[in-house]
Amino acid sequence: MKHFLTLADLTSEQMHAILDLAVRIKTVWKAGEDTPYLKGKVLGMIFQKPSLRTRVSFDVAMLQLGGNALYLSPDEIQLGKRESVADVARVISRYVNVVMARVFAHADVVALAKYATVPVINGLSDYSHPCQGMADFLTILEHKGSFKGKKLAYLGDGNNVATSLLYGATLLGMDFTIASPKGYELHPAIWEIGRRLAGESGSKIEATTDPLAAVRDADVIYTDTWTSMGQEAEAEQRRKIFPPYRVDEAKLALAKPDVIVMHCLPAHRGEEITDAVADGPHSAIFDQAENRLHAQKAILVWVLDAN
Repeated sequence: MKHFLTLADLTSEQMHAILDLAVRIKTVWKAGEDTPYLKGKVLGMIFQKPSLRTRVSFDVAMLQLGGNALYLSPDEIQLGKRESVADVARVISRYVNVVMARVFAHADVVALAKYATVPVINGLSDYSHPCQGMADFLTILEHKGSFKGKKLAYLGDGNNVATSLLYGATLLGMDFTIASPKGYELHPAIWEIGRRLAGESGSKIEATTDPLAAVRDADVIYTDTWTSMGQEAEAEQRRKIFPPYRVDEAKLALAKPDVIVMHCLPAHRGEEITDAVADGPHSAIFDQAENRLHAQKAILVWVLDAN
């Protein structure tokens, strides 16, 4: 049984296989043909955090793959409160073929995977956002054609999205630089995994506090919100610290001429990214949003061995 909890759990071959599958599924879908890989299958979607892209993309993915999706709101389950995570996993496994969970604590999705008898997909946790990462690398592949020798620069908080980008880049042999303010860097344990993966693939990875150095000669510039859900009490302090890491036209000028700009959304325009960049010719933001659908189709088919 396969779970999909963090990109670091994958091999390079598996990462490439899922991306190749996403490309094939998207190509067939664009041609207007059906892809009923999951006919008769049901996805149970457990949400502790609200989401536009995760909810709609997984729901539509199952519909287009011939299956069905069941939405379970935070109030319906109260994961770990009204009922233990282990019991929820054991029960829901009797009803559905695969589970997607969007949670606050990564320990909850790990526990779901431990006790479930069906595959579990991490739709987001405080540690990792692998579904977003897979959509991101599908987008990079479409725009750049390959990963080797390409530089991905991330500006901002060392959060779950940055973690998935580090893991994905190093699995694919892409160079990765992250620029974060002091105190907001990726955790050393995450960086240690990144170093191991980079050693296997030949990626160059770097951490800095200098956003201008990070974006120099970048093929891809990526940013995310300065304050994630659950960090609202820190928002005002973060707004004072993070402005040097804003993605604007001056930073784009330091990157390669054909640089693309990425953001996982929702964006706080005027904070981590300017309107001119988000809506400009270098933006791949809405390609990313669309690719949540296609990448997640591939993840669902992969964990269920349905291809």
